[in-house]
Amino acid sequence: MSRTTITSRTFNQNVTEAKRTALEHPVFITDRGNITHVLLNIDHYKEITRNSANIIDLLAIPDAEDIDLEVEPLKDNILKPGDFS
Repeated sequence: MSRTTITSRTFNQNVTEAKRTALEHPVFITDRGNITHVLLNIDHYKEITRNSANIIDLLAIPDAEDIDLEVEPLKDNILKPGDFS
């Protein structure tokens, strides 16, 4: 997949051209030499996020009730006031 990289200054000066280019492929926008943003058309965005699991799916553990969880009790001295002197 091809891509275009432009500076944030160029982006600000010609947003229309950046949007037009993003219809073809991602446009990477740099700030002081570092890529900070990516401009995508909405169809490409939907395509790459379509199969992403949501938080409920990520947290779901089949048969979680069958898991034995042993937790050691906290030690009494774990909550000490900080010394800021």
